[in-house]
Amino acid sequence: MQKRCHCGDIMTMKLRTVIFSGKVEIDNVPIFSCSACHRSEVIPEVKPDLTGLIAQLGAEPDKQTFLFNECNEWASLLVEAKAYKQHTDRGAVERLFEERVNQLLDLYLLAQTLNDEAWIQDLDKRLKQLSRRTLLT
Repeated sequence: MQKRCHCGDIMTMKLRTVIFSGKVEIDNVPIFSCSACHRSEVIPEVKPDLTGLIAQLGAEPDKQTFLFNECNEWASLLVEAKAYKQHTDRGAVERLFEERVNQLLDLYLLAQTLNDEAWIQDLDKRLKQLSRRTLLT
């Protein structure tokens, strides 16, 4: 995945560790990085969830580590694509995306059948994360 940088060069997508407050490591955060000017930015699809996680930590967080792909569906898909060496293949990421949406919808139906409100809310959150599709459009 790529996008144009402000300097005119191409930014590539990478999974990086974000360090918050010098104490908290958040691994597997998808970012765009420019090798020419060294500018980095969090991909738009995950930014709301990353800022939400940071807000939950408070001003004086304890030393800890998070795997961002455990709380964000985009990060999870990109980690999976990277594991299969497909993270630069737009078509492969699109197929993983479609498969994951179908899995979540199947689980959503099951959660509704079981009347499990907590599970329904979690699945709804995950589907909403995936509805931020600018990465693939």
